[in-house]
Amino acid sequence: MAGSNGTTGDVSFFFQQIFYQEMDVGLSTKTVLSVLTSLFFFVVNCVMLFALSSKRIFHETPRYILFGHMLMNDSVLLLVTTIMYLVALCFLPIPKSICTLLVFISYCTFRNAPLTLALMSLERYVAICFPLRHCNIATPKRTGIALGIIWFLSSINIIIDILLVLTINPDYLAGIIFCTLEKLYLFKWQLDKHQGFDVLYFVSVAGVIIFTYISIMITARSVSSDKDSAKKALKTVLLHLIQLGLCLTSFLYATIERTLYMMTGSNSSLFINLRYINYLFILILPRCLSPLIYGMRDEAVWPLFKYFFCYRSGKVKPSVNVH
Repeated sequence: MAGSNGTTGDVSFFFQQIFYQEMDVGLSTKTVLSVLTSLFFFVVNCVMLFALSSKRIFHETPRYILFGHMLMNDSVLLLVTTIMYLVALCFLPIPKSICTLLVFISYCTFRNAPLTLALMSLERYVAICFPLRHCNIATPKRTGIALGIIWFLSSINIIIDILLVLTINPDYLAGIIFCTLEKLYLFKWQLDKHQGFDVLYFVSVAGVIIFTYISIMITARSVSSDKDSAKKALKTVLLHLIQLGLCLTSFLYATIERTLYMMTGSNSSLFINLRYINYLFILILPRCLSPLIYGMRDEAVWPLFKYFFCYRSGKVKPSVNVH
């Protein structure tokens, strides 16, 4: 069984989003793998957020404010994505109001992540290339304003779609549907608009990454008299660049999915398997790397994280030196 994802009018430009699958060993294994992966890193992110909240200095430093926002954003995205995945897997219709809320949150947090990473790269660019002006440029207040701008940019597109649906059909939220983003599409130009926004995000963030990290590498090599520090900076830049590249590929998630559907045609089984791989490695994996890349390599955050994580699991006793 399969359901299409249109609402009204000509919806021939959409591909099937909802597929009914019988639960078997293969599907159960894939479900357990994806859900446990998401939930594990959700817990890791929450513990690291708790560690950040334990020290006042983290609340006043733009670098850690951005890191905390990224952890919070990725945690929400992992949780909401897992909920939507399980709802779709159970072939479960839900109220349109709840679906719209889930879609709104997932859409915004999905696009927040690369934009936040781009902002983090700009903060590191200022810190390394303009160290004397860093404290004046990167302040907590300006960081908060920048995050507000990120949320505005990530939400404006989906807000337009929601308002359009409610304008054309005021009773839209009263029904029950199988939940997908495309349920908010009434016209083909909405799909074109979404693709246009994604291209804009992709080009903009890629431009920021290329500019800032080339500048950081040049500065680290030219002015650093400490070769060990320069090597450490270059390794950090490389790790950041890898994660940013993975997050940028997530912008291509929908495009990859549509391409897979066109390639597989009526072979729904092959499409579903390829779609699962796309979901796990393109959508989920990049959101699980933040605590590993940033938290584990940070000398201020990592000891606190280990303390809280181990203490809560009962493996170690709390230290009197950690407050």
